[in-house]
Amino acid sequence: MPKLLIVDDEMDIREFARRFFAKRQIDVFTASGGQEALEIIDKEKPDLVLLDVRMEQMNGVDVLKELRDKGSDTKVIMVTGVEDEETMNMANAYGVRGYIHKPLVLEELEKIVLAELKR
Repeated sequence: MPKLLIVDDEMDIREFARRFFAKRQIDVFTASGGQEALEIIDKEKPDLVLLDVRMEQMNGVDVLKELRDKGSDTKVIMVTGVEDEETMNMANAYGVRGYIHKPLVLEELEKIVLAELKR
């Protein structure tokens, strides 16, 4: 069963996405922040991470940078509510696989996640 980690500081988004993907035979983990996400990634080795860009303490780009600095090639899709070219450029430099924009559209989210899990 593929493993998906959802990282978002908004509990409603985490839980909604967790339930949505659990129904699709995906083993889903959630984290409310960057440090928790890094710990889960080290332990569970998810196939894909949905990573919120804007979080307190450690933003999504910082998490992505730390992953790459550790040599991890975990696939990451950034989830963002804003179009910030500088942030996108930094994420691209660290090998982000793509972007999903808030508010989340279920059909788009499902299509992107399932396509990445099949790669």
